[in-house]
Amino acid sequence: MLTVAAGGALAVGAVPMGSWVTGALATTGNPPGRAGAVAGSPFAPGTGQLVVDWNKTLISVLGIPGAQPATVQPTRSFAILQAAEYDAVASVTRAPGSRGSGQAGAAVFTVQASGRSSAAAAADQAAHDVLTGLYPGQASVADGQLATQLAAIPDGRARDLGITVGHAVAARLLAQRAGDGSAAIPGPFVPGSEPGDYQLTPPNFPAPAFTNWGSITPFVLQRGSQFRPGPPPPVTSAAYAQALAVTASLGQDTSTTRTASQTSIGRFWGAAPVWNVWNEVAQDQATARRLSLVRASALFATLDLALGDTSIGLYDAKYHYQVWRPVTAIRAGVPGLTANPGWLPLTSTSGDPSYPSGHSSFSFAAATVLSAFFGNEQPVTVRSDALPGQDRDFKGFIAAATEAALSRIYAGQHTPVDDHAGRVLGASIAGFVLDRLAQPRPARHS
Repeated sequence: MLTVAAGGALAVGAVPMGSWVTGALATTGNPPGRAGAVAGSPFAPGTGQLVVDWNKTLISVLGIPGAQPATVQPTRSFAILQAAEYDAVASVTRAPGSRGSGQAGAAVFTVQASGRSSAAAAADQAAHDVLTGLYPGQASVADGQLATQLAAIPDGRARDLGITVGHAVAARLLAQRAGDGSAAIPGPFVPGSEPGDYQLTPPNFPAPAFTNWGSITPFVLQRGSQFRPGPPPPVTSAAYAQALAVTASLGQDTSTTRTASQTSIGRFWGAAPVWNVWNEVAQDQATARRLSLVRASALFATLDLALGDTSIGLYDAKYHYQVWRPVTAIRAGVPGLTANPGWLPLTSTSGDPSYPSGHSSFSFAAATVLSAFFGNEQPVTVRSDALPGQDRDFKGFIAAATEAALSRIYAGQHTPVDDHAGRVLGASIAGFVLDRLAQPRPARHS
């Protein structure tokens, strides 16, 4: 839960949002001694727009059929990209002789750098090298963007030094993550046979996804199970029957109890990957606030490290408990709820176990980070690339996350039990990431 701690500081549970937020993003604009934004220029050196643009490029690459390996969760790419950009910037702004803003420590590490290096060139080169390393088949996309970005930075030693820093950061981070277990091909999944065990779901029976993702090395967490929720109520319990009845009523494709607004909500939040949606929310916030390079890189690094670790914690829990999806439970029936063999959800069921909800987990992780940086009571517009022109407006990040979580009940994907566990999981992981990044740590140089 997002609360106000002693002194008015934002907190998730008992986790204070400390110097990482106040030092890196409490204000907007450009750091002292840096070039100001050039009106109308999407590639102005010294501004956070370049971070937004590389983030957009990754989303575009992920939309290319076959670009993303089917067994690799996309939040990993976001986390590596944004950590590389921020660490490249941190390496420059924390170097001796830098005119930087005295930002907080690196997200992962810093490399040796001259304080006269261009932080913008370092961030651009790091982003380019990460994308070409992760998606070699799309190298021409990254090459073209890098050429455009670097052309806006004055030629000279500062740019050359920054490029060297970016190369070094990306190479080191990619090497670190090469052994994180993400390349392992999971073995065949064998569903259980007892009531409550996850089964492949009608009508399309998709193969289970990311069955081993909970075991890969986290970015900030100590282990994937660190915030694993407690077990859900037994499927024979009254609590489970009550929760399932909510989804049976609201989530059916032909539901007469779901309102037209709830139907729109159920379809909207399922139309595009939810981690894309929340990155686009951050893009809009960074652009509207004209964040500096330091501040924008800190925002996206925190957001995507939190989402990256949320995906690991989420799949750890999903495949630890392996709870059947509502469509399976409703068709089979449970004590207190009569079987409905022809029941189908509003939208096709995702290929993974039900508990906890992914949308709830990712959305509350993202909203926790964004609220910590900007405050929760901010007008927020959420858009979906899959449904252009159907933007949704909210009074704050938590309100948007709440709707995203409820959308999966309206879509027939999850029960309120799944939703609650996901909210707690996502907020807890984001709080831990914020707390860890707020702690001053000695710089670790390569």
